[in-house]
Amino acid sequence: MATTKIVVDPITRIEGHLRIEAQAENGRISNAWAVSTQFRGIEIIMQGRDPRDAWAFTQRICGVCTVVHAVASCRAVEDALGIEIPPNANLIRNLVHGMQFIQDHVIHFYHLHALDWVDVVSALKADPAGTARIARSISPWPNNSETYFTEVQDRVKKFVAGGQLGIFTNGYWGHPAYKLPPEVNLLAVAHYLEALDWQRDVIRLHTIFGGKNPHPNFLVGGMACAINLDRAATINAERLEDIHGMIQRAQRFVEEVYWPDLIAIAGYYKEWGAIGGGVPNYMAVGEFPDADVRDTSKLYFPRGIIMGKDLTTVVPYDHLKVKEYITSSWYEYPGGDGVGLHPWEGETKAKYTGPKPPYQYLQGLDKYTWMKAPRYDGHPMQVGPLARMLVAYASNHPDVKPMVTDLLGRLKVGPEVLFSTLGRTAARGMETVLLARRMNVWFDQLVGRIKGGDTATFNRTKWEPSSWPAKAEGYGYLDAPRGALGHWVQIANGKISRYQCVVPSTWNCSPRDGEGQMGPYEASLVDNHPLALPEQPLEILRTIHSFDPCMACGVHVLDATGAPIVEVKVQ
Repeated sequence: MATTKIVVDPITRIEGHLRIEAQAENGRISNAWAVSTQFRGIEIIMQGRDPRDAWAFTQRICGVCTVVHAVASCRAVEDALGIEIPPNANLIRNLVHGMQFIQDHVIHFYHLHALDWVDVVSALKADPAGTARIARSISPWPNNSETYFTEVQDRVKKFVAGGQLGIFTNGYWGHPAYKLPPEVNLLAVAHYLEALDWQRDVIRLHTIFGGKNPHPNFLVGGMACAINLDRAATINAERLEDIHGMIQRAQRFVEEVYWPDLIAIAGYYKEWGAIGGGVPNYMAVGEFPDADVRDTSKLYFPRGIIMGKDLTTVVPYDHLKVKEYITSSWYEYPGGDGVGLHPWEGETKAKYTGPKPPYQYLQGLDKYTWMKAPRYDGHPMQVGPLARMLVAYASNHPDVKPMVTDLLGRLKVGPEVLFSTLGRTAARGMETVLLARRMNVWFDQLVGRIKGGDTATFNRTKWEPSSWPAKAEGYGYLDAPRGALGHWVQIANGKISRYQCVVPSTWNCSPRDGEGQMGPYEASLVDNHPLALPEQPLEILRTIHSFDPCMACGVHVLDATGAPIVEVKVQ
């Protein structure tokens, strides 16, 4: 039996540096390796610093996930020092984090993932009148006109006439795995372009509450934004009206453009409901507290674990069962490679033992990635929107359960399709719709508190180091757009003595552990995964992009001088 070796390096349309190696036999992937080729040392940089400043450093782990690391860091330090934040600060964090979710998911669908399903060149053959008819049949969006789609088609034609596709260059256009008719391709391309302007508008919420974007300002003990309805330099009535408008525009685009597009495209690819499931365990640490941050019984998206795809049981989550292993990773632990360490014991000591770049293959090496292998009670876990929706569905969430049921009914499929590449993509859309609606609830609650005379956004209690214990440790949970995120901090004599992050892409991109268990990326690629053209591995991109990788977060820079910019090898 002939074995085809494939290397995709780098995987594009992600954040960071990711290499996928795979083996295929008879048109299906039989083995896979996920390789993070980037090392960073943020956790090491944190040692010896003031814990109140930690959020500003950890926020720079990533230029995309800027809100999530700041909030998780604030929560970790607040947990360690016993600081409670005011209700207004919690609501503002929910609004800032919620808009991050909405913008991130929409950008992911159109600008990172949609081109795995949408053939841009095919859109040139579309009848704009036909596209308009399809668009009007699924949504009342005002731009659903023949004139609008004709204008979009003309713009793409100008790219091609100029000898290039501009932002659409280097796609696998014409690949046999593309199935959308030209009119639907044109619809998706039009909304791809429209989403660029939309996201730039709604994310301005961050600049109002946080002063800027990316990297808005946060504060241990609350939020660094004062509320005074009569002052121009604070959160006032005019700013609140701006925020309300952004929330309304975000919700309308999500419900009238993103969600209808996702369902329409998914209807042509229902076979992907049986492809790419991989690891059958799902973990959500929960998110969006409606009350005290430490009262995890009142999170909008609940906390819990699904094991073995069993939706009848939600296993309670306990962060003390998290350990990271380095069996296949370019690190060393004092106790050896077979030891798993909880983050409060964690070490970030790099030890590169791989070949000098550029290298042909890493498969077969004992160590092959900068990504550690986190395990929950010894098990690999999938994290992300699908994990959150599954845990919420199994917990009989009043908003999630009917939405999942409605989606399955529209697509005329059973719940088993959720455990798949298609399921991850659909779950992200469902979550975005729910959060776009929930933003109105948090905004109304904030306005109601302000009208009632409560304008507090910061708690100074326990702010001064003189009030801190000699030693303290804290855990900051957060379910980020890409999945479960944890920050663990230890403080001694007023300074950080240890800081460790276990992030969504570390869970999902984790390599093999000492038991030979694959991480979610790897396992998903060997789960019924087709490969029509090994020299154009579009199917690999579909599944990897469904996780929305963020490698900069995952390994928290490796000199790869001489490595090619893009490499797809077939042997």
